[in-house]
Amino acid sequence: MSKLQSDALREAISTIVAQSKEKQRKFTETIELQIGLKNYDPQKDKRFSGSVKLPHIPRPKMKICMLGDAQHVEEAEKIGLDYMDVEALKKLNKNKKLVKKLAKKYHAFLASESVIKQIPRLLGPGLNKAGKFPTLVTHQESLESKVNETKAMVKFQLKKVLCMGVAVGNVAMEEKQIFQNVQMSVNFLVSLLKKNWQNVRTEFSFSPLLKTLAISGS
Repeated sequence: MSKLQSDALREAISTIVAQSKEKQRKFTETIELQIGLKNYDPQKDKRFSGSVKLPHIPRPKMKICMLGDAQHVEEAEKIGLDYMDVEALKKLNKNKKLVKKLAKKYHAFLASESVIKQIPRLLGPGLNKAGKFPTLVTHQESLESKVNETKAMVKFQLKKVLCMGVAVGNVAMEEKQIFQNVQMSVNFLVSLLKKNWQNVRTEFSFSPLLKTLAISGS
């Protein structure tokens, strides 16, 4: 079995954080992990999709929109969350360009039970095509907790390209938090693959630095 080299991973994370501090950017850089797959044929092999909740939120400023009923709209307003009600969705009139624009504006969507059932009729397949179909929120759940849970989720989906990219942290986080997020992300992806570590290329890379990291041999 191959596995992540902990020391090499810690070193890569330290380098990314140190270089980011040197740059002194006016925004907090997101760290993205890029993993290449091998011995996979997207045409023949079953395409997979899976989400995992990371221990630490990688993108605190991730933009989320609540597609809500009256109660959820009120709750969204209280916590400063963007929202749209059914009337606002109706105004988009299933216009493909407007729905595409909405999908681009946000990283993720949440929806009330009464609204989620109407999404295909109100918006067509646009959000689904963008991989951003809303996550259901019930009135028994705390909306704020659901927002934080959504911010901590990362999704791996095999499409046509054999490269996976997910946000695993940001340069303002503690290095051990980034390390834990990377570990969980990689182990979860490996669990989705038909031959586990044998389907993972021997190097990972991180952006913004594109620091390359080798994994140990099998």
